[in-house]
Amino acid sequence: MKKYIPNGLTLLNLLCGVIAVVMAMQGNLIFAAYFVFAGIFFDFFDGLAARLLKVQSDLGIQLDSLADMVTSGVVPGIVMFQLFNMSMGSYTWGEEGNEIGNLNMDISLLAIFGFLITLGSAYRLAKFNIDENQVSSFIGLPTPANALLILSFPLMLHFQPGAFDALILNKWFLIGTTILSTYMLNAPIALFALKFKTWAFKENSIRYVFLALSLVLLLTLHYAAIPLIIILYVLFSVAANFQQKNKAFK
Repeated sequence: MKKYIPNGLTLLNLLCGVIAVVMAMQGNLIFAAYFVFAGIFFDFFDGLAARLLKVQSDLGIQLDSLADMVTSGVVPGIVMFQLFNMSMGSYTWGEEGNEIGNLNMDISLLAIFGFLITLGSAYRLAKFNIDENQVSSFIGLPTPANALLILSFPLMLHFQPGAFDALILNKWFLIGTTILSTYMLNAPIALFALKFKTWAFKENSIRYVFLALSLVLLLTLHYAAIPLIIILYVLFSVAANFQQKNKAFK
């Protein structure tokens, strides 16, 4: 029975993703974000469970990517689609203030540009499944990290109103973010994975420092910390790569 546990967690990730798709299309971006967060939680623990139970399989690898495609690929694309419509007035705030409004049928063609994130996610996940160099690290930004970045925007609009509205609802910011997001998903940059083979600080110093700084940012900046954490993740990885190259030359 234990071999079904990781796949069961992966299917819970997919279920959360499907519900998030429905929520996002209905305009409930806050609940969509919550279900994506839950899906990413299951996504983290399905791989951990497979390693602990020693039941890794090719089926699990394929199933994991399929689930990620929905939760961390399709949903961010829909959210960016909705944000584009908000920026051009085709999307309104909910009257009760408990959710981010409803999408009107007047859909801007520019909003479709947001689905570039979904296409980039699909390409990244397909490469991941056949790339043997992404066992202990990632090449390009992982789709869950990218999903957190995109989903942070409606959360900032809702829970930190006024502070970031002008920036997030600027169409040029959304265009730039979409292009950068799609590029980073497939960028030839090695990024460290949050996988602990041991708990020793020396071997995992970059992970411990990154997690500590991320916690401080979340406690002080709340949802606005998420984009900064993603940037910090990339910078830490680049610094670690540079350090490893210097050691190799010595």
